[in-house]
Amino acid sequence: QPPLAELRKMQKAFGYTSEDLNLVLAGMVGTSKEPLGAMGTDTPLAVLSSRPQQLSHYFKQLFAQVTNPPIDPIREELVMSLRGYIGKSLNLLDETPEHCHKVEIEQPVLTIDQLRKLQYIDNNHLQSKTIAITFKASGEPGALKKALDRVCFNAKSAVEDGYEILILSDREVDSDHVAIPSVLATAAVHHYLIREKLRSGADIILESGDIRETHHFATVIGYGAAAVNPYLALESMYGLRDEGVLDSKLTDEDIVAKYTAAVGSGLLKTFSKMGISTLQSYLGAQVFEALGINSDVIDEYFTGTVSRIQGLSLDQIAQEALLRHREGFPEASRIAVENLLPTGGEYSWRNDGERHLFSPTVIRLLQHSTASNDTNQFKQYAKTVDDQSKEAFTLRGLLELSSDRPSIPLSEVEPIGNIFKRFASGAMSFGSISWEAHTTLAIAMNRIGGKSNSGEGGEDPIRYTPLENGDSMNSRIKQVASGRFGVTSHYLTNADELQIKMAQGAKPGEGGQLPGDKVDAWIGKTRGSTPGVGLISPPPHHDIYSIEDLSQLIFDLKNANREARVNVKLVSEAGVGTIASGVAKAYADVVLIAGHDGGTGASPLSSIKHTGLPWELGLAETHQTLVRNKLRSRITVQTDGQLKTPRDLAIATLLGAEEYGMATTALVVEGCIMMRKCHLNTCPVGIATQDKGLRDKFTGRADILVNFFTMMAEGLREIMAELGFRSIEEMVGQTQCLKQLANVDHWKYKGVDLTPLLHKVECDENETLYQSINQKHLIDDIIDRKMIIDAQAALDSQQSVSLEYDVINTDRTIGAMISNEISKKYQDKGLPENTIKVKFNGSAGQSFGCFSAKGLHFELEGDANDYFGKGLSGANLVVYPSKEAKFTPSENILIGNVAFFGATSGSAFIRGIAGERFCVRNSGATAVVEGVGDHGCEYMTGGKAVILGATGRNFAAGMSGGVAYVLDDNKDFAPKCNMEMVSLETVDTDAESLELKALIAEHFAATGSDVANELLNDWDNNVKRFVKVMPVDYKRMQGYMNDVRESGKFESEYDIAVQAFDIHLNKLTSAKA
Repeated sequence: QPPLAELRKMQKAFGYTSEDLNLVLAGMVGTSKEPLGAMGTDTPLAVLSSRPQQLSHYFKQLFAQVTNPPIDPIREELVMSLRGYIGKSLNLLDETPEHCHKVEIEQPVLTIDQLRKLQYIDNNHLQSKTIAITFKASGEPGALKKALDRVCFNAKSAVEDGYEILILSDREVDSDHVAIPSVLATAAVHHYLIREKLRSGADIILESGDIRETHHFATVIGYGAAAVNPYLALESMYGLRDEGVLDSKLTDEDIVAKYTAAVGSGLLKTFSKMGISTLQSYLGAQVFEALGINSDVIDEYFTGTVSRIQGLSLDQIAQEALLRHREGFPEASRIAVENLLPTGGEYSWRNDGERHLFSPTVIRLLQHSTASNDTNQFKQYAKTVDDQSKEAFTLRGLLELSSDRPSIPLSEVEPIGNIFKRFASGAMSFGSISWEAHTTLAIAMNRIGGKSNSGEGGEDPIRYTPLENGDSMNSRIKQVASGRFGVTSHYLTNADELQIKMAQGAKPGEGGQLPGDKVDAWIGKTRGSTPGVGLISPPPHHDIYSIEDLSQLIFDLKNANREARVNVKLVSEAGVGTIASGVAKAYADVVLIAGHDGGTGASPLSSIKHTGLPWELGLAETHQTLVRNKLRSRITVQTDGQLKTPRDLAIATLLGAEEYGMATTALVVEGCIMMRKCHLNTCPVGIATQDKGLRDKFTGRADILVNFFTMMAEGLREIMAELGFRSIEEMVGQTQCLKQLANVDHWKYKGVDLTPLLHKVECDENETLYQSINQKHLIDDIIDRKMIIDAQAALDSQQSVSLEYDVINTDRTIGAMISNEISKKYQDKGLPENTIKVKFNGSAGQSFGCFSAKGLHFELEGDANDYFGKGLSGANLVVYPSKEAKFTPSENILIGNVAFFGATSGSAFIRGIAGERFCVRNSGATAVVEGVGDHGCEYMTGGKAVILGATGRNFAAGMSGGVAYVLDDNKDFAPKCNMEMVSLETVDTDAESLELKALIAEHFAATGSDVANELLNDWDNNVKRFVKVMPVDYKRMQGYMNDVRESGKFESEYDIAVQAFDIHLNKLTSAKA
């Protein structure tokens, strides 16, 4: 371990800040996971920052959305792997003993001892060569180029000489030698050896001082490094222990183990965003977009990487590296403060740190101007944010407005009410923010005729009833995300727009997170989950693995609410225009392009900072691609992500958007002071917390929000008048009114070229640059239309009716439209049970029983495809094979994959086997089936599942609530069950035995199941054949609730849950103390 002064010198030379040490590294060791953050990012892009940046920060992680979906690295860890093999790679199509001459590693983080073993390995099969990756600190042009040429030549010579391991090391850094950025050195060697047809001859290992966090590892692995020794990060963590920042009892081995675990989980998350499951697949995959590096550097060293806006040359990369280096090895004329690191300020605003768009000055101006309705002060706020001519933050900061038409009087611009209709609040869930903050925003949006967004946490039905003063708390946009929390027929019916969240700006490729101490009884009730248990939504929608699946969900939602628009939320990245075109062809009404800098209540720091791209790029690409494919007139384009001023709205319009989402700025207007502690439940102004005492401190008001949106709209109207546009529709896509700032002399971003954003695609004469044609949703000729007519007596006056129809596999989404009719008239109570009984004969298509409401009883003699019972909302479903079928039902699949996804209530009895992901995210339905595939009861939070047969692998992964009973005749269930959150028990109480018996008896009565009949004939013995799957946290909370019940002080189940949650919090507090 080097002395502190020497350690500080190296830390400065490699760009370390106190934030890197105390937040990132200490956080990784403290939790063995990547640290979480909140509220998104509002610092400059790396190419726009005046501070020296790591070269890896110029690379943004790409991610899968819609097609090739992200993988769930937590609940489906069985398919993930960090294992690697170091050495020469031989012919894949051959098998010889020499193929095995490799070093196997469990994960890619090497300790110093492991690296030394590889450095000194020398036998007949493996030898290593260490190559210095430094360049002279002379500051002369071409110095870095010469060094890279030397490194590549030495790598080539080593491989030709038979070395199978190349170790690229920056250990020789001193006052005269600067470290080549590790990602540049790796990529340079990787691509040079590819061009020389030598790449399979050796693997690359890095010994690097600039790698410390997950994204750094991801970039070097993505560009060819098989393993990494982050020696300075390890030494820094040992130093933190010696300084008392980390527990002094931690040994070196403890620190390495915790850090390695944190890096490993972060890498798996990064791989999974692209649907990649193994390190070997990610190695050299270079799934990044470069943002701010010129094409000469990309073509030579990062060949094949997407880079659209040019940027730094090689000499400028050298200059930035040299600036960092001189912090640690200053020139003779400078005196260094040896033991103090720069503050950083990347993750939170600091007076001497990185710049933030939401600085204290900006926050103060915004809050004061909106509270006092002071237009002049608001213009001062907007000017402070907009004026980026000297210090740029965003790509739009490099643009200026320049109209090709004369100005017009403000009175000729369309009225403010028309513009209000184009405003939406961003999606923030009840749970991530408080009831007060959420409802205040909804009231304000409803007052102006805009749309608030429920977020993915469901919505309490009390909000659908207007308040006495005429205000409405109803969110006009209801979000349908991968967790499907609270998505019922009633929820969907009470919407003007239904938004499918494919990705979120702050963490695309990942699911939402809500820490357990924010899941109180109210949140749990609304979401259909267990109070006190944290929630992580699946990264993918398990019913969307392709564009065709997305089209199916759009069809489902359109059936569930014919009047609502269907909106698909995407995040900006290279290729998003192609995806948006698919979304338009899938009959969505709106596509939202979110920027990488959107807010969040909780997200890993590397996702906040390094995933996704600015909305300016994604929006421009989307608009241009839609116009080019003659699709633009069919779909509305919306954008969001740190929209703060009327100028932002104007630029978004000129780049192709006709609607706008604002969330973070609206929260600041409500009182947010950017503490960025949303995930800790400690928000001091009562916005991002469920703590009762803190919620009392909320001071936001709907009228202040109305002031903000009014000044935003009026400011946009003023810009429109100045540019000569009378309406938003006239203004959309008119990029000739934008031009890049001239005479920019900043040494870093003077090479940025925004021409790709400003390209204007010629519009076909029969098309428009804005949405002007309604989509044809193909919902006119479906069975539900007939059912609605035939069941009119039941719908009008609750008379019982019995109907019968033949179905084929093109009859999709049966039950959703008639449930919409039920929900419109009878709300969430539905109809009395079995009021509408329908018998179907044949093979039903996808989404049979989708969002089916209480009062429906569907009996299907035949079979059904995927998504059976999706979003089940109280109906009863029965399926059994055709009486003409010759097969044994309990040995054959009768319904497809992903049955009961997001089901909230109701029951189902299936005489046969279900496919994979049975009851995924079930939160309240009861289902009996005779066998399931892999991932059964995944993410289940409530309800009951009875499996009268075998299961596949990974049963109960992420299961935090509800109960499952599995008939384990083969005694092989335990190895198939994911035991992370559940325990296996016997059915050991009379009450449970009777309840289970009653369900099986009901299954027999409904389906005539032979399996059920055999079990019932000797129940006292057969009940012993069942295994009970019980979530551990759910059982604990049930215990607290039983204690409260027995006290006799509370009657309602909700009040009991409230008290149980308080007991849970008190026990947590005691444990921490």
